[in-house]
Amino acid sequence: MPHFLERLKTKWKLNSLRQVWVVLLVFACTGFTIMFIRKPIMNAIGLERPNQIGWYILYFIAILPVYQVILLLYGALFGQFKFFWDFEKRMLQRMLGRKSEKK
Repeated sequence: MPHFLERLKTKWKLNSLRQVWVVLLVFACTGFTIMFIRKPIMNAIGLERPNQIGWYILYFIAILPVYQVILLLYGALFGQFKFFWDFEKRMLQRMLGRKSEKK
């Protein structure tokens, strides 16, 4: 397991294993939060039946921006805002098909 964490530390350019654990905790908290607010959000948009393909498409369109905001909020709460802000920018660049600039 430590080898896996060391690889994440290197890949994410973090300073310590503690920071890796904090980043993983932020991802976990964000996932749990989305799990709990998914149904109320989908009901608010008027989509209550998860057995239709349209529901799944609209789910990803509606929840993705909410996920990103919550990820930044938890990142800030846990003192890792800069990491998650950079993470968000890289993800947006990939989604738009742009190549990220090497620093």
